[in-house]
Amino acid sequence: MPAPSALIDFIDPHGSGTRTRLAFGTPEQAWTARTAAEVPAVLEAAQQAAAAGRWCVGFVAYEAAPAFDAAFEVHPSCGPLAWFAAFDDAAPWPDGLAPAYPPLQWEASIGRAGFDAALARIHQAIADGEVYQVNYTAAVRSPHAGAALELFRALHRTQPEGYAAFLDTGELQVLSVSPELFFDWRDGRLLCRPMKGTALRGATPEEDRARAEALRTTEKERAENLMIVDLIRNDLSRIARPFSVRVPRLFHTQALPTVWQMTSDVMAETRPGTTLRDVFAALFPCGSVTGAPKVRAMHWIRALERAPRGVYCGAVGVLRPDGSATFNVPIRTVVLQDGQAQCGIGSGITADAGTDGEWAEWGGKRRFLELARQPFRLVETLRLEDGRFRAEALHLQRMAAAAVHFGYPWDEARVRGALQALAAAHPQGPWRVRLLLDAAGAAQAEAHPMAAAVPGRVTVQLAREPVRAALPDFLRYKTTRREHYEVHAPDDPAVFDTLLWNAEGEVTEFTRGNVAVRLDGRWVTPPLRCGLLGGVARAEALRDGRLAEAVVRVEDLARAEGLAFLSSLRGWIPAMLRRH
Repeated sequence: MPAPSALIDFIDPHGSGTRTRLAFGTPEQAWTARTAAEVPAVLEAAQQAAAAGRWCVGFVAYEAAPAFDAAFEVHPSCGPLAWFAAFDDAAPWPDGLAPAYPPLQWEASIGRAGFDAALARIHQAIADGEVYQVNYTAAVRSPHAGAALELFRALHRTQPEGYAAFLDTGELQVLSVSPELFFDWRDGRLLCRPMKGTALRGATPEEDRARAEALRTTEKERAENLMIVDLIRNDLSRIARPFSVRVPRLFHTQALPTVWQMTSDVMAETRPGTTLRDVFAALFPCGSVTGAPKVRAMHWIRALERAPRGVYCGAVGVLRPDGSATFNVPIRTVVLQDGQAQCGIGSGITADAGTDGEWAEWGGKRRFLELARQPFRLVETLRLEDGRFRAEALHLQRMAAAAVHFGYPWDEARVRGALQALAAAHPQGPWRVRLLLDAAGAAQAEAHPMAAAVPGRVTVQLAREPVRAALPDFLRYKTTRREHYEVHAPDDPAVFDTLLWNAEGEVTEFTRGNVAVRLDGRWVTPPLRCGLLGGVARAEALRDGRLAEAVVRVEDLARAEGLAFLSSLRGWIPAMLRRH
């Protein structure tokens, strides 16, 4: 089929394991609202088309809110307030190639000083009794010259289990990979699942579990979530059968690739004759992206935010021919228009929200953009000698773990086949093999000659400043995103490699291998939580008892009794640290 104008990949919020995962070509009909007065008619047209047996997909922008309540204050709109398209048929989700597009260069529209000033004003409004919570947001923007669909595929891999949609209106493209359900409406039952409360994922399983537990039990996060639950209960009561509004689940922690989020379920049975327009009039915008009370919170959003939100924080969804409807809250959503990409980032500000914590939360929510900022492949470097790979199984296990983490398809038989073909073509001598896996699951293996002799001792240098990766993911997993290593590469050919350390002054690894340090009579290597790649040779040395894990600080190097570079490719090489 030609390039789709819409893709929908929505999980079933009721936990059946099924999903609406479909592609749509050229629409049979489309409706656009550019004024608030036109929005209800667009919703009615879409619902009628679905009742007639068509699929309808579309969005309602945040600035459409006055269409449902004139008290809602918003910025003047600079784009469509609503757009829906109807399709006679749906096609299977298309297979895709690995994405290829120029790197994006995201820039924030607000700095730390402006952020702190806005939060101070919100705190004053809370202290004055005007609001309990305000959801404050700002945009990040980047030039964009690539294919919209390929960027969507990359974004989708960062948030695979949610409510993803690609919409091409001809005027703009909406790339939504939102994990948040706005509402699911079927058979007269309406489910809302507001998402409120965020924590960064941990670097280790233990740290990750601790952060999830802290999110679930911290009073601040629970209070923030409960405020929005109460708001949505009140909103639902406008269209619900008497006594049917209930909250079957509170404070559920949901694991996303970059953050933990807290959700709660609010359900109701809708009154007979309720229309899609009625549902939007009762619920829109979702309370999780406004704050409470909604009208006053939206006043402060209008006063403090510098530009309209657009599709971000509105609603994106699908109306099915069977009469059901599912809409997301388009957070984690990029809109492309006129060569620019824009994405909103925000959080709910309450009385006890600290500026440092909220700023860090915004950074965590941006991580999905950095993961998709440019295409990359997964990498393993193996030693092939006389037709046999060293530690092949361990290398494949590590690449498989990286594939799961980044959402890359993993077919071990295909990957092994690429290695076996390379080994058959290089039956003699030592070779450095570079195994690559792209985002579509295609494997490629390259062989490069290497010296048979391993150096007896090498000279290494200490990095002049801490290692700084765009994301910790690119320290923990081996990929072609290596700019954070390349900036520390030695200029002097006599220096074998650079020893890295983190912002806390803890030694991490070399740019091309792990480090072993002899301290107090034993060989140790930094734990993974310090921010480093778990190398194959390191894992073998830990398993065999040759190494133990221990934090090594930069100042500890002065009293080290020994130093070594180790990798699966070159083995264990004694090293001498040269001071700058």
